[in-house]
Amino acid sequence: MKKVRYANGNSRIMKRFIFYSGIFSAMVFFISCATTTEHDYSRRISMAISDTCCTIAPYFKVHAGKLDDFKKLCAQLVEKSNLEPGCLFYGYTFKEDQAHCREGYANAEAVLAHLENIGPLLQEALKMADIIRLEVHGPEAELVKLRKPMAGLDPQFFTLEYGFRR
Repeated sequence: MKKVRYANGNSRIMKRFIFYSGIFSAMVFFISCATTTEHDYSRRISMAISDTCCTIAPYFKVHAGKLDDFKKLCAQLVEKSNLEPGCLFYGYTFKEDQAHCREGYANAEAVLAHLENIGPLLQEALKMADIIRLEVHGPEAELVKLRKPMAGLDPQFFTLEYGFRR
């Protein structure tokens, strides 16, 4: 292997300079990665704490012979929910005789307004289907406002602890 000579003939000093420059660059890189990760983690935790979004996830088992009627009612529920300013998203998915409603709200107050808004249609839906599971997700500060008003529906509450929202 041929030895590299630099213009001033000081190959040993140049090698050391390159070696230490590499170490310094690696240190800067690792420190910046650690700082960025820590910053992102802190931002995500603070987002979970400041986020007020609540989601509801009801799962229905539609009674035999009622699927078409239930789907028509779902269309009415979507139309009515679309008028609510606090409703962020709302939609139904289906698999055979089971249905799931994906719904998200700005906060607990928007959830309660929604339940009041769709109350009569929900009662009609419950004549055609049974709720087999009901989940409510959100930060504890919002869930505490929903536990008592929703108790009759027997939901499972899940507390948001970590996350982010764009």
